[in-house]
Amino acid sequence: QVHLAESGGGLVQAGASLRLSCAASGRGSTNYAIGWFRQAPGNEREFVAAIRRIGGNTYYADSVKGRFTMFRDNAKNTVYLQMNNVKPEDTAIYYCAAGPGTSNTPTQYVYWGQGTQVTVSS
Repeated sequence: QVHLAESGGGLVQAGASLRLSCAASGRGSTNYAIGWFRQAPGNEREFVAAIRRIGGNTYYADSVKGRFTMFRDNAKNTVYLQMNNVKPEDTAIYYCAAGPGTSNTPTQYVYWGQGTQVTVSS
């Protein structure tokens, strides 16, 4: 069983930066790719970014490309989402998820965190 815990959300103004963390624990927690998804009220959960288990290759949604950066600290078994130049449309609950490979499809991920709220004011 893998446990994921997100942190770092909050209320920020447009143009600010924010760093989300996803700490993984449990048996086999280092064996998975990690994805970030977000869900705004009334919307479906959408892909934000993903990072491979080995090699660190990252993938981003077009809406965040150039503004968000995903990276991992293997020593801490933690994955980060650095969010720069945030926009009001980035407001959502952000979830990290673990799965066998990088995918932009939520159903391909096995374990999910509880989410952290990000609110961007204009």
